[in-house]
Amino acid sequence: MSKAYVFTRFGGPEVEGFVDQDPPEPGPGQLLVAVRAAGVNPVDWKLRAGKRRPGAPPVAFPEVLGSEVAWVVEAVGADVEGFAVGDAVFGNPDTGGYAEHTLLPASLAAHKPSGLTFAEAAALPVAAATAYDGVRQLDLPAGATLLITGVGGGVGVAAAQLARHFGVRVVGTASAGKKDFVEALGAVHVPSGHGGLGTDLADRVRAAAPGGRVDAIFDLVGGEDLVAVASLLPDRAGKLITAAAKETVAELGGAAVARARTREVLDAVARLAVDGVLRPQVTATYPLERAGEALRAVEGGHARGKVVIEVGV
Repeated sequence: MSKAYVFTRFGGPEVEGFVDQDPPEPGPGQLLVAVRAAGVNPVDWKLRAGKRRPGAPPVAFPEVLGSEVAWVVEAVGADVEGFAVGDAVFGNPDTGGYAEHTLLPASLAAHKPSGLTFAEAAALPVAAATAYDGVRQLDLPAGATLLITGVGGGVGVAAAQLARHFGVRVVGTASAGKKDFVEALGAVHVPSGHGGLGTDLADRVRAAAPGGRVDAIFDLVGGEDLVAVASLLPDRAGKLITAAAKETVAELGGAAVARARTREVLDAVARLAVDGVLRPQVTATYPLERAGEALRAVEGGHARGKVVIEVGV
């Protein structure tokens, strides 16, 4: 039997729990893998809460949580090329990542470089790949200024590092407690929030940004923060993107991050990580038995960098 952490219906933390199930059988184009590490992301609790994209397939409960993993291949399905039993790989699973075994589409898998740990590799498929796609989408020239809202989380940390690598100046909003962490990324820290700070968020960003202006915004929090900072851009088409609030950003004249979701992107972020350009910033790890605690750390909105669940360690 194989242990997995699931949710049994849409709702809050009370719908989560462990189940024992038979390891799934890989179908055509799939890999069966023994999970070694699973990244924890806001999308995990949002899916559990029932926030699913339009047109998403129906859920067959119990649903295993988790959308990015690193693992070792145990079986290869038909029509799979380039992977063999025993390979260390990472990517986006078909059947959830908070588990001892899961299925992975070979098209969304890449070989794990020997220079990365399993925990580091598990931090790449969602957070780092989203950051990579977003920074490329904005296509800012060296010397431009990028505002990242929620810069202290997994996507924000990766986006700040990538932008700095391309010569872009970064201003990032985050809680006051993350100031040193944000500045260590080479970004200018701006306290997030709207109460008790004396000035509104847009004014604080304007005061901190070089020359008092930003050239683009990469939003990772949505809500009133997104609405507040959008006023900093007179022309938002192509320069205001979000990975958190598609409907709101469309109303504001921006766009959602266009995710590529390809093996080529996974290979690219892995190379950047091995080269030291993109540090996964895994700041907390939990065993599978404490998967609920790991998810609470991210759901609370105060986690720094990446939270990872380690399996079979």
